[in-house]
Amino acid sequence: MTEVLVTEVGPRDGLQNEKALIPTEAKIAFVDGLTAAGHRQIEVSSFVRPDRVPALADAEDVFRGIIRRPGVRYVGLVANQRGLERAQGVDCDTIAVFTATSKAFTLSNIGMNVQDSLSRYAALTRAAHAGGLGVRGYVSTVFACPHDGPTRPEDVLRVVEALLAMGCYEVSLGDTTGVGTPTQVRRLLDTLVPRLGADQIALHLHDTWGMAIANALTTLEYGVRRFDASAGGLGGCPFARGASGNLATEDLLHLLHESGFETGVDLRMVASAASRLADSLPHPLYSRVHAALRAQDDEFGGTSC
Repeated sequence: MTEVLVTEVGPRDGLQNEKALIPTEAKIAFVDGLTAAGHRQIEVSSFVRPDRVPALADAEDVFRGIIRRPGVRYVGLVANQRGLERAQGVDCDTIAVFTATSKAFTLSNIGMNVQDSLSRYAALTRAAHAGGLGVRGYVSTVFACPHDGPTRPEDVLRVVEALLAMGCYEVSLGDTTGVGTPTQVRRLLDTLVPRLGADQIALHLHDTWGMAIANALTTLEYGVRRFDASAGGLGGCPFARGASGNLATEDLLHLLHESGFETGVDLRMVASAASRLADSLPHPLYSRVHAALRAQDDEFGGTSC
């Protein structure tokens, strides 16, 4: 069967906007549960300024506490040299750097324009490689920016090419506010795949408008076999009020497995890990498949699911 790599982003992207205090021990257990489920790439936390992302201020403690399995990449988000040093201090094996296609979004998110962000990350990537770390790239606002409007596929291509050229082993394309549709996915991939191929592209889909699964299915048509997803559908975009978060890992796994793809990830174990974390959350999980599983039996327990 054809293999698909699902990068689990729940511990980082899923929790970064949470207002409630999530105990460090619960985050560690969440990552360990996702590792046990078979994930080979997990975003554990973010080494950015704690005052900017207070929900992830315990990044070092989480990295020190998790049980690491050989062959699994444990990713930490990094924005600058200080973040890289923090990641290296806890033996993080892979960092992720993030930019966008939109000048306004990049300025609001990391305080610089797109070109300056790429220059910074080129230097950061060289330093990371010199220290033996892998580097993953993120490009936000690939379909539209909440400030600048629709995004041209040519602008996405330019940024992705720059990230690959500096040594990112893959680049994740982010539908930041979840406005993408299958038509927009085709327009984007019609531009990117002929130029770059499909092997180093991942899709990071949000489900704000309920299009994430449809967009994932469309992406598969182009030979792309890498996706980001968040257990329970955790997450949300600060620019989209009421956003229901990332594409849920359970929903994506159900689609992939029922379509004949292999992921190496156990859907029920992912759902169980999300359920245990949900005991620390002030709101329910968003995954439709998770809810369907819970309706079948009590394995995932807890009224918060």
